[in-house]
Amino acid sequence: MSDVRIYVALTSDCISDAMKVLKPLRELPVGVKIGLELFVKEGPGIVGEIKDAGFPVFLDLKFHDIPHTVAGAVKSACLLEPDVINVHASGGRAMMEAAALACTGKTKIIAVTVLTSMDKSDLMLLGSEFNPLAAVESLAGAARESGLHGVVCSPLEASVVRRIAGEDFIIITPGVRPEGYDAGDQKRIMTPFEAIKEGATSLVVGRPITGAADPALAAEAILQEIEEALNLQ
Repeated sequence: MSDVRIYVALTSDCISDAMKVLKPLRELPVGVKIGLELFVKEGPGIVGEIKDAGFPVFLDLKFHDIPHTVAGAVKSACLLEPDVINVHASGGRAMMEAAALACTGKTKIIAVTVLTSMDKSDLMLLGSEFNPLAAVESLAGAARESGLHGVVCSPLEASVVRRIAGEDFIIITPGVRPEGYDAGDQKRIMTPFEAIKEGATSLVVGRPITGAADPALAAEAILQEIEEALNLQ
């Protein structure tokens, strides 16, 4: 897990031929994030297909339901042997505790805190007076206390999570864009260098790699940024 610094997110632009997109990346130390789009379209078999190609898998399905249902979903997901799976921390402590107990094998289970597409106005719609930073801090603390291995948060909150959760806590950050790249639908973003410097364990990167003319070259540039940030720690 610690060797995987980038999980390449397969987006709708490349969903029709995932392996073609991934082929140039096989020699690089990257994993693959399988989200709802790809999983629903291709089914559970896509996890094995990508693992067989040599890529660690982050199965990003964000389970969020009553504890019993989420525990069952986690058990089923672990049968696919992904490296990482996740639930929504907003499902509550009982749900996260049930998920942690249901997680088996070598799979790590982490919790999504606040989606990187959300800001304070979105949290207010949920009746929360928290700003994103405060909400992430509260949810990350609850995730650790519930027995989960880490969280997903934006890079803007990574340093706070690292401070309260410790060095062994997994922090995966989407909302990462190379300098000058369009933010898309993300509202809370940083560059790869900044995200690692702030304490992220691994980054989720989609279109800047999968949409590049040379995906391997784009991934190598981001890995170089990551290495430079790690050397400063």
